[in-house]
Amino acid sequence: MSLTLSDLRESARVEETTPARRNVLRYAVARPGLVVSVLIVTWVVVAAFWPSLFASRDPLTGVPADRFSAPGAGHWFGTDELGRDLYTRVVHGAALSLKATLIAVAVAFVVGGTIGLLAGFVGRWVEDVLMRIIDVQLSIPPLFLSLALVTALGYGTVKVAVAVGVASIATFARVMRAEVLRVRQATYVEAAYSLGSRWYVILWRHVLPNAIGPIAVLVTLEFGIAILAVSALSFLGYGAAPPAPEWGTLVASGRNYLANAWWLSTLPGLTVAVTVLATNRIARALDGR
Repeated sequence: MSLTLSDLRESARVEETTPARRNVLRYAVARPGLVVSVLIVTWVVVAAFWPSLFASRDPLTGVPADRFSAPGAGHWFGTDELGRDLYTRVVHGAALSLKATLIAVAVAFVVGGTIGLLAGFVGRWVEDVLMRIIDVQLSIPPLFLSLALVTALGYGTVKVAVAVGVASIATFARVMRAEVLRVRQATYVEAAYSLGSRWYVILWRHVLPNAIGPIAVLVTLEFGIAILAVSALSFLGYGAAPPAPEWGTLVASGRNYLANAWWLSTLPGLTVAVTVLATNRIARALDGR
């Protein structure tokens, strides 16, 4: 039986794909912690957008007869003082926590990245002024700065997110400036200047694409830090008002019942901790570790 040209091409394509799949499988087997971390973060993201896939109950309605039920088959995370299923509230709370986290990271990335890009690319007095402002912000602890900002802005998930994002601007600005200064000295950038390329062409085509890599890693790392900061401010009462099931609010509302219902604070707290650890592990993998 003779083989046609299309059969040979298909066979070659299968032979090229098989080693790639094997390499991916070896990489996953060698890093089980990374695989688990990706699954956890995927669960959080999917739960934030489609919570009904994981929890069919109403997070705001409880059954008084089921008050303070311990974790079990009927209620995986137990129930609270009103008989509401805690697992359902944690799943639905992912939407609020993820929304705040995305806003915080976006504010820090856009504002901090822009400041660092201008400081590193323009230089001279612009760099001096911008970096002195960043130095002042770095002298203030981020959580304290977030607390001061949210006190001025008011209560609410979005305002908490903006406060956390503003407190993280300095980190993005410093990293972006360092990368831009490194790329500016590259041979291909000097060659572009020699050929008479416009400054904005050099910035857009050469400097920014080659300086954005470490910022992408920082975004992943900052994602976990922002979850922790948003949850901390919600725990203090600055986030969404009850009965909204924000993760920090769930931890705070359960602390009054630790003696007889330890799961009310412990399990939402573990959810926050596991999510932060998972994002940190993914950031390490992106950084090549």
